[in-house]
Amino acid sequence: MNEVDVTTEFNSIDFGASGAKEILQNVRMILDTPEFSAPMNRGFAWNPLVDAPVNIAQAKITARLVVAIRKYEPRAKVTKVSFHGDQNGLLKPVVRVMINDSTL
Repeated sequence: MNEVDVTTEFNSIDFGASGAKEILQNVRMILDTPEFSAPMNRGFAWNPLVDAPVNIAQAKITARLVVAIRKYEPRAKVTKVSFHGDQNGLLKPVVRVMINDSTL
């Protein structure tokens, strides 16, 4: 499969998703979920970073996202992480993933 960019843009949840669509939906859910916010699984997702210089924040967030995606959706391989920022200093990650076709 080609590489696909996954963002935190809201999309409705497809409870019947399967294959590549399910994997991409799971990666988006990881991006949208800060650690400790899932009631039945406090360790799920990733630990966002607050109050750090932009270059340090981007490096640490990238590492944390890669670890979380490897752990919670191993069928997706992260190939690139980039960021979009806004005027308030909010960094929004854009994760490019390749889906492991052998798992489908």
